Amino acid sequence: MRRRPYQLTSAARLDLLHAWNYLAEAASLQLADKVIADIEASIEKLAKSPGLGHRRADLTSRDLRFYLVHSYFVIYRPDQKPLHVARILHSARDVKTELGK
Repeated sequence: MRRRPYQLTSAARLDLLHAWNYLAEAASLQLADKVIADIEASIEKLAKSPGLGHRRADLTSRDLRFYLVHSYFVIYRPDQKPLHVARILHSARDVKTELGK
């Protein structure tokens, strides 16, 4: 079994589940599956090139980077191996408040 080059926090795993549930209910199972697959592929890409994301001082002072996939921010720590994915949040949410929790 191949080890993933990244780790999802429990909050990030829950974020993915919520995103899939929302998309499956609001749109379709196929769209939900595609968006989640694209997010997971992007996380794999970020694990290989963690500098792809951007810092967002307007959202947090912590050492986190943001990478947009569809309308979802993959929020991660670029300096950790395996890559540490803290959250996966829709960009329309109050990301600053969510990160402050």
